[in-house]
Amino acid sequence: MNFCIHRGTHEIGGSCVEIWTDTTRIVVDIGMPLVGKDGKDFNFKKYETFSSSELVKKGVLPDISCFYENSKVLIDGVLISHAHQDHYGFSRYLDKNIHYYLGEATLKIIELSCDFTPQITYIKRFTHFEHDVPFSIGDIRITPFLTDHSAFDAYSFLIESGGKSLFYSGDFRGHGRKAKMFEWFLDHAPQNVDYLLLEGTQISRGVNVSKTEPEIEDELREIFSEPGKINLVYTSGQNIDRLVSLYKACGKSKIFVVDVYVATVLKSLSKFAAIPYPSKRWQNVKVLHSYSKNTKLEKEGKSKTFRQFGRTLKITSQEINENPGKIVMIVRYSMRKDLEKIDGIKNGNLIYSLWEGYLKKPDTKRFVDWLKSRGFKYRYIHTSGHADLNTLKQLVNAINPKNIIPIHTDAPEQYKNHFCYPVREIDDGEVISL
Repeated sequence: MNFCIHRGTHEIGGSCVEIWTDTTRIVVDIGMPLVGKDGKDFNFKKYETFSSSELVKKGVLPDISCFYENSKVLIDGVLISHAHQDHYGFSRYLDKNIHYYLGEATLKIIELSCDFTPQITYIKRFTHFEHDVPFSIGDIRITPFLTDHSAFDAYSFLIESGGKSLFYSGDFRGHGRKAKMFEWFLDHAPQNVDYLLLEGTQISRGVNVSKTEPEIEDELREIFSEPGKINLVYTSGQNIDRLVSLYKACGKSKIFVVDVYVATVLKSLSKFAAIPYPSKRWQNVKVLHSYSKNTKLEKEGKSKTFRQFGRTLKITSQEINENPGKIVMIVRYSMRKDLEKIDGIKNGNLIYSLWEGYLKKPDTKRFVDWLKSRGFKYRYIHTSGHADLNTLKQLVNAINPKNIIPIHTDAPEQYKNHFCYPVREIDDGEVISL
């Protein structure tokens, strides 16, 4: 068995690993990078008119044969670890006949992202895998393990063939609402794998211990207890752990307001877990409709998407104006025109619950500055979706690998300082034979 990390040995995001034997070839993740070669945020708009072959020549797409559009012969499969674009975002360029292997909820999240954003992907042929249920692609055996991560339905993979093994950690943590999954894994981890491909997003932060989601919930509850203030929360509509923390922090005294997109995500994923969503069961979860976005959905023939949240499930601007102190609402910069119509959007709390690096993006900065100009007090309440150093060490000790290879990290040189196992620092494109 052989493998090659096409992207990720010296950067966070854009993960892509090719694995092959004499008879089978697969790829794990096909992510869009977070930063470009110039160190600035990766701007896909610069490349969207180029073909896949042109992007391969430019070094934007990984150079993988039998992979892209109109290939005569195809690789045997693509594994997607979770529904973050830095792990699947370049799938739009893959040949439409390629077979994908991914979690059922992961595919649903990707489909919803395509419905609500300009994002495009073509996942037409697929097989859903399940936690701790092995399956085979040719002579390669894969065992998926559900992980604790800020993405819902995220997995790591044990990959075996010919008596050799590697473990792809994917993105994981041990301080989220699925921390018990990480604890379970420590007791059931595969032993003595030949290579552990270990994410290290937080490794440069040293021994800092990440806040847990329950701790985030407690901080939010304290802020929400301030009388008379509206609370706006800038967070990801796909970070289900954070949305659950927000809902729990609302208690019975607050109304949790989401837009149609977040409402659709919550309702869709409630099939897989006890997630609150706008319904008779969760009566304090309401939906704020956007005329412009609903009109767009209607033109696209998707009016059912917003009509399912009508009548008793929606909340109006007038209702928010009448009692802003009862409102906890998810917001993003694209909602500004809708928020400007609400007089009660002033003198409240703005809770920013994302990586603060995103505040450098012009649209986000303008939106946050606008809310500050309306008297909002900025508060930062967040925890990482990735493992801290102690959690990384727990995983390594549980697996007891023969070798560690850094991936999904901008500080691979620091691994040798923290692990008493052989660390092999490699470059993108380097082939390793087991």
